[in-house]
Amino acid sequence: MHRGAGAGQAAYTVFPVGNYKFGAKQPKPEKDNLTEQRLLRMKQKYDAEGVRRTVDAILLVAEHSHPHVLLLQYGQSHFFKLPGGKLKPDEDEVAGLRRKLELYVSPESELLRSPWDIGECVGCWSRPNFDTVFYPYTPPHITRPKEVKKLFM
Repeated sequence: MHRGAGAGQAAYTVFPVGNYKFGAKQPKPEKDNLTEQRLLRMKQKYDAEGVRRTVDAILLVAEHSHPHVLLLQYGQSHFFKLPGGKLKPDEDEVAGLRRKLELYVSPESELLRSPWDIGECVGCWSRPNFDTVFYPYTPPHITRPKEVKKLFM
C-alpha cells in the first residue's frame, strides 16, 4: 500500500502484514507490579541519572488495504505498547532504537535478522512529573522534564 505525499509530506510504503512471520519470545518479567512502585523507581533513577530518555518505533503494516500499527504485549498482562524503551546514558537515539528493535522484534537467529531502517522522528513527548501523563510538548513552567520520549517511523 503506497499513498503519494503532498508537498512537504513524507511518503511511506506499507507492506501487507502477510509478508511477515510472527513468532513469540519469552516474556520479560515485569520489574514492578504496581504503577506506584514503577514511579518510585523512576524517581530514584532520575535522582541518580537525570532525565530519562526513551524511544519507540511506529511499525506500520497493511491488512485489508488499511494501515495497522504493530504493538507488543507487555509481559503476561493485557497491556500493549510500541516497541522501544529506555536509552543508555549518552546513547544515540537511532542506535538505541535499533538495539531495542533487535532485542524485542528481530528473530533470535542471527541468520534470519536483517538491519532495521529507522525513519524520521515524528513526535516528541514529555513527562513533566513522576506520574503517568505525557504531553506532546514540555509545559512552560517545567525547566527539566522527568522523561523525554521520541517516536520514530
